[in-house]
Amino acid sequence: MVTALVTDSTAYLSADLVATHGIGVVPLHVVVGGKEYREGVDIGAGEVAEALRAFRPVSTSRPAPQAFLDVYRELAEGGADAIVSVHISADMSSTIGSAQLAAQHSPVPVTVIDSRSMGMAMGYAVLAGAEAAAGGASAEDVAAVVRARCEAATVVFYVDTLEHLRRGGRIGKASALLGSALAIKPILGLKDGSIVPLERVRTSSRAIARLEDLAAEAAEAQESVDIAVHHLDSADRAEKLAERLRPRIHGLGDLSVVELGAVVGAHVGPGTLAIAVSPRV
Repeated sequence: MVTALVTDSTAYLSADLVATHGIGVVPLHVVVGGKEYREGVDIGAGEVAEALRAFRPVSTSRPAPQAFLDVYRELAEGGADAIVSVHISADMSSTIGSAQLAAQHSPVPVTVIDSRSMGMAMGYAVLAGAEAAAGGASAEDVAAVVRARCEAATVVFYVDTLEHLRRGGRIGKASALLGSALAIKPILGLKDGSIVPLERVRTSSRAIARLEDLAAEAAEAQESVDIAVHHLDSADRAEKLAERLRPRIHGLGDLSVVELGAVVGAHVGPGTLAIAVSPRV
């Protein structure tokens, strides 16, 4: 049995990793100024950041089921006997619905997994699943590896403003912070697939320092952990944050700086910093 992995573009896996592990990626869509683009194919993060700063209308949409079915069929034709398809939290996108519809018509069995996450917290789980599949694990066992890795992950992030999350309808329980948004710098997290408020501080420098502390705490006592520092149009701050984290994490495996793509970027806005902590369970 050969099990293949599929994810969507919000995992933000590099092209090299995708090619090395034979992972199928279905791009989500972003709409800028009324024109629709495929994330990572027709539009990049920089263009979305520029549009947001210019106050041009930016929104996102899920791929059609056919986009998933095309990938499933291609992998089946390439020799896959089963597919594990891992996607952005259903609380943030209806993408998984398209995957589930496509799975009903796939020529090989497809296990669709709601990661309850996004970014490299999902990406590391997909990579772990791909490695298990390469080692001969069954589709059931690959799915178990992916779910365990997703559940173990922690995501914390800082946004310069809550406005983009509010406009996109993704703010969740963090809406409680809106009344004082001008006076605070919010630190947010993901809990069971939804955005939740964690803390509020007065300055961006304090927020970033606290973000670092929270990531270090999440990695504490883990034998081995992978960490991704995400950003949107804030590479310098992200690189410095990663370097400060490096000596603080015992059992550090991979440490990557990964720019958020157009879709997540459209909702969090320029200047966002996020850290995904993914224990190797």
